[in-house]
Amino acid sequence: MSGHGAPELTVDNAQDLKVAVIAAQWHTQVMDGLLDGARRALKELGITESTVVRVPGTFELPVAAQRLAERGYHAVIALGVVIRGGTPHFDYVCQAATVGLTEVSVRTGVPVGFGVLTCDNEEQAIDRAGLPGSAEDKGHEAVTAAVATAATLRALG
Repeated sequence: MSGHGAPELTVDNAQDLKVAVIAAQWHTQVMDGLLDGARRALKELGITESTVVRVPGTFELPVAAQRLAERGYHAVIALGVVIRGGTPHFDYVCQAATVGLTEVSVRTGVPVGFGVLTCDNEEQAIDRAGLPGSAEDKGHEAVTAAVATAATLRALG
């Protein structure tokens, strides 16, 4: 399981952080689980106001993340799912999303939570989506990691 060895993150004083969540629209069941996990994490962190933006697919996440990072958000969380098919499309979309989101974070200094599932099949995606019976909750994890990083960066000054 990919969650093995994950740290137990403690996030303090994050209630006033401005946070945005961007979610792709493909694979509704999986995306609903990821979004629910993200919202649950925000609530647990005491963040009562956040922005949720929907984009068509995972490929569109970086451009939306760039715009939100430029608009003063302290953390941006990108949620998507790409399921391997019979063509190289999977590889291109996964690489574009990964590189694009990394570039946004490094270029702007705004943490971008990587909640993009890159799975071989739908069963793997469902198992990571935070749905009832899922082994992992990647939407929750992506929010927690991005907000923890934003809080750390703020403390650094």
